Amino acid sequence: MTKEQIRKMNTTTLAYLGDAVFEVIVREKIVTEKPGDVGRAHHTAVRYVSAAGQAKAAKTMINEGFLTEAEEKIYRQARNHRSMSRPQNADPREYKIATGFEALLGYLYLSDERQRLREIAAEAVRIVDAAGKGAGKKE
Repeated sequence: MTKEQIRKMNTTTLAYLGDAVFEVIVREKIVTEKPGDVGRAHHTAVRYVSAAGQAKAAKTMINEGFLTEAEEKIYRQARNHRSMSRPQNADPREYKIATGFEALLGYLYLSDERQRLREIAAEAVRIVDAAGKGAGKKE
């Protein structure tokens, strides 16, 4: 699949994939750093993969200039995409920002830009950690 074909994909589809990719990266981090109780691991993961956590990370990366212009364009396209789905346990604005973040990750995954994908995921984790243990926690 070419980058042009990937860019033409529905942004909701990219976000769907990006959500799964980010979840795997976060779970891998948690189980390799602190193996043990799965219940505790799940609650830890929620901080990062929730709409609130992803929105905080995305906004911070944009404000700090961490993303390239091309990455921001993909993010904005997905964030601004009109969707019929409504978030269940998230603020609608945070949900749209998180969708943009996930779509960017999905795009990078399909584009085989795994190193950049991991850099962005690691930065997102760092940002959520810096915001404190309560950031992004929705139960």
